[in-house]
Amino acid sequence: MIVGSLTRKALIAAGAVAAIAYGVWRSVAAPEVMPPAAYTLLNGTPAHTAQLTGRVVLVNFWATSCAICLQEMPDLIATHARFKARGFEMLAIAMSYDAPINVMRYTEAHALPFQVAIDHDGRLAERFGQVEATPTSVLINRRGEIVERHVGRLDVAALNPSIERLLTAP
Repeated sequence: MIVGSLTRKALIAAGAVAAIAYGVWRSVAAPEVMPPAAYTLLNGTPAHTAQLTGRVVLVNFWATSCAICLQEMPDLIATHARFKARGFEMLAIAMSYDAPINVMRYTEAHALPFQVAIDHDGRLAERFGQVEATPTSVLINRRGEIVERHVGRLDVAALNPSIERLLTAP
């Protein structure tokens, strides 16, 4: 019994040490970065994610058929307006299954003030980490590192301090 108890305690201790070591490794491991990807904006302008480096960026994967996406769009517009003059950019990427005409109509009807693209072949969603659910948003710092990933409706009250912190970071 004593040997079994000691073995169990040793296993628990070893597990705790392994968990701590993993946490330390993750904190010093290379951060996930914004993937290099070309895309075309709705107005036909070719663009590349490399052009976003140096800015704090929120990439939002959405669809006109996604009720939550449409509900959060006014909050995204307000967030963009609040921070754009300080180096904040948004890129709204419509999913590949979204009809381009629907994206264009929605963008025009709601005067979306940020960049909008359509992921025609699904490659953008794939490059940003196999995005499958909408909305999915990715917050990126000025160095192009992904610092937050959100699936589902954004909590703008929680997001805005993160953006503020990234905008004031050296």
